[in-house]
Amino acid sequence: MTIVSQVILKADDELRYPSSGELEGIKKFLTTGEKRVRIAETLAANEKKIVDKAGKELFRIHPEYRSPGGNAYGQKEYNQCIRDFGWYLRLVTYGVLAGDKEPIEKIGLIGVREMYNSLNVPVPGMVDAIRCLRDASVALLSKEDAEEASLYFDYIIQAMS
Repeated sequence: MTIVSQVILKADDELRYPSSGELEGIKKFLTTGEKRVRIAETLAANEKKIVDKAGKELFRIHPEYRSPGGNAYGQKEYNQCIRDFGWYLRLVTYGVLAGDKEPIEKIGLIGVREMYNSLNVPVPGMVDAIRCLRDASVALLSKEDAEEASLYFDYIIQAMS
């Protein structure tokens, strides 16, 4: 939920107008909108490039995942892994656009460790995968935009760790 929605719902629950502090928060959110959209557009437009680069790096770090018995051995398993990379990148763009980690939490992190454990997917490898996605993504962004986007990747990394 965006800050705008949060402020409106809170004020309505309390039967009042938004406070000046809440309005300042909305103003700040709106002034960063262009930057957030720019980051999301860059990530979306470069999804294939980012996912390919991150996948190559992950499998360089963990070649055992592509070996017989590894979680990404075989074309189907590899494709599922790469699909997940794109999904996490999309989650980051949701967080960036909202200016909040809540979409990431609600859509993508509830029960993620339990799911990967039940599928015998090594969670430390998923953490490395998100790091690889982050590194491939921020390489395409300005320093300021990279700092902003990194917050959302790091949130996922922390939640999975």
